[in-house]
Amino acid sequence: MSDMRFRQERNIAFQVRVGSFSPESVSFACHLGYDADRIRELAVNKGAWANIPPKSNRNKPICFSPHLYRARNLVERFFNRIKQCRRVATRYDKLAANYLAFVQLASIRLWLRANESAS
Repeated sequence: MSDMRFRQERNIAFQVRVGSFSPESVSFACHLGYDADRIRELAVNKGAWANIPPKSNRNKPICFSPHLYRARNLVERFFNRIKQCRRVATRYDKLAANYLAFVQLASIRLWLRANESAS
């Protein structure tokens, strides 16, 4: 169980570190299962705000924005769409730069498909 906790904390720490370019406005949204005081404390230590919906058994109230949490759905749908590209889902590329380039190409393809004209 401690190995699972370490992986979750490492994942949260990675998300905070990637998003910490402007500490005054950094927030990240997580699933309801990540509602733990230690995760919120880790986010605060990294200079971010954890927008996680509270569990029903939480004793003390927390600050939560449902409007920011709804944006999480858009991000998840985007990642599910680019994972339809086999190369993104399986990560054939050895170098991170090549993988990032293909993710960008897949994103451009999605954007073009969404904004193509009907004429």
